[in-house]
Amino acid sequence: MSAQTTEFDPVVILTNAFGRAIAQALGDNAGAADAMIAPNKRPELGDFQCNAAMPLAKRLGEPPRTVASKILRALEPVPIIEPLTDADIAGPGFINIRLRPEAIGELLAAFDTPALGLVCEGEPETVVVDLCGVNLAKQMHVGHLRSMIIGDALARIFERLGNRTIRQNHVGDWGLPIAMVTHKLQEEVDSGRMRLDAVTLDDLDRLYKEAQRDCTADTRGLAAARRWRMGPKAEAELEAQVTGAEEALADAKQTLLRLQRQEPATVRIWRSIADITMAECLKVSEQLGVRLSAEDAAGESSYAAELAGIAEDLVSRGVAEMSEGALVVKVEGLDQPCLIKKSDGGFLYATTDMAAIRRRVQQFGADRVIYCVDSRQSLHFAQVFGAARRSGYATKPGASTPSRLEHAANGMVLGEDHRPFKTRSGENVKLADLISEAMERAGNVVAAKSRDLPADEVAAIARAVGVAAIKYADLSNDRIKDYVFSFDRMLSFEGNTGPYLLYALVRIRSIFRKAQERGIGFDRHAPILPSAPAERALALVLLRYPETVRAAAKHLEPHRLCGLLYELATAFSTFFDACPVLASEGATRAGRLRLCDITARVLADGLTTLGIPTLERM
Repeated sequence: MSAQTTEFDPVVILTNAFGRAIAQALGDNAGAADAMIAPNKRPELGDFQCNAAMPLAKRLGEPPRTVASKILRALEPVPIIEPLTDADIAGPGFINIRLRPEAIGELLAAFDTPALGLVCEGEPETVVVDLCGVNLAKQMHVGHLRSMIIGDALARIFERLGNRTIRQNHVGDWGLPIAMVTHKLQEEVDSGRMRLDAVTLDDLDRLYKEAQRDCTADTRGLAAARRWRMGPKAEAELEAQVTGAEEALADAKQTLLRLQRQEPATVRIWRSIADITMAECLKVSEQLGVRLSAEDAAGESSYAAELAGIAEDLVSRGVAEMSEGALVVKVEGLDQPCLIKKSDGGFLYATTDMAAIRRRVQQFGADRVIYCVDSRQSLHFAQVFGAARRSGYATKPGASTPSRLEHAANGMVLGEDHRPFKTRSGENVKLADLISEAMERAGNVVAAKSRDLPADEVAAIARAVGVAAIKYADLSNDRIKDYVFSFDRMLSFEGNTGPYLLYALVRIRSIFRKAQERGIGFDRHAPILPSAPAERALALVLLRYPETVRAAAKHLEPHRLCGLLYELATAFSTFFDACPVLASEGATRAGRLRLCDITARVLADGLTTLGIPTLERM
């Protein structure tokens, strides 16, 4: 990971300074003590406080205030804070810390560059992000939402930090289920019931379900009919169904063989299914503002020719072994091995994922491979990652240690009944329908708030607000947790929502439009002296931006950045109410305008880094 050259976050600066003081004051007794720097709950006493003395005192058997005094005596001068004395020790041993207003202004001035504190040094990493993962012939539904949104946000965060990012859409485009629908479509085209150039994704979705049903033999029903002697008519009907299903399944297996042999007529049908599916995938991605291209697709079919070679390689090097007729790789720390080849000779998702890891690490040169897939796949990835490390596929040529393989697991999207989000009929909610409804509802809200706007401008704003509402509602939640999808809540212009952040940004931009109309100039180099409490609070949130972006990348948690942006919007609202900007004069107005400008740029940069659209006006 690339690192920045200057530290702006006072919490980090103070943590480092007090950490050194604790080590100096207490020596070996300090251990790996945390400085425990936190915002002061009573701002009148200071901006921050060091809470380390209490737990250290318990360990040392000394009074907390005595330990706090030792820490202060060992503290080297910290340029950003007012000098500290024992008078700043409060209660049982809290050390109150107040920042110098000039120091806050100096930090902000250094922060105020196009990079906004994210100046990096060192070699960038190569990060592969696995996202989306659509399946051929199936409509994208709400279950794809989190993988797309979280994956794109993480890729953008890594890009913002100067890393080389490669997106990979691991498309389910191979295997028997795909052969089933390919055979079904072939029958429809050959019979003249459908024209290949007129097939839609809805048609394919229907054919997929029909093919699955046609190939599923009701053997249990037939056995029950025979056991309970339900009569020759019932038995005959069930026997016909089982025979038909077995024949349909045999036809699908022959279709799979023809695909594997690359027979032109069968490949033509399969290619049409792939093109129709991917066109819809890219359309939905564009609507959501997710950066995903056709070149990012790496379907299971692209690995099919490598699977037999992988199995042979793992056996030849003693990595894989036979177990009850199947080929497995034992994984350290897990009771369940990674299954590479079934006893019937068939390969599995794990085999394809092993091939994908090998390509991503050894060909693409990935330092980190991140899978944005729901949490129900955790065991699968633990097995695959362990097998990939053991096989050496996760290690770059010439490297001594494996690259990082990480599962950025996400929870489910729930309906307001706290059950998996479905339509009233129990079907998965189509993602395209979800986006359309969000934009329609956003349009109604915007039109009601801004009746003087022309229709085309309302439509443009509605698109941005709708997408911001969906994406922020997802990203602002801890990705590992389920969350409840509520249009009413996420489209609100109040509270922790995407529209609220857009409104905060638009509000700041309107200040500069009004300033221009009044002939008030803007000095980008005006000194900032945040003396009022609301100014200080806003400045301190701004200075946390670089560290927050880095933490979001380190922990694969976009909600950290969402939380910072919401705090920033809230701090600006308080500042706007308490500290007049255009009504002030001289150096005060110039400094506040510059503070507004930095706030707008951080909000815009943060939203863009998350993949959320911004607006000039609403």
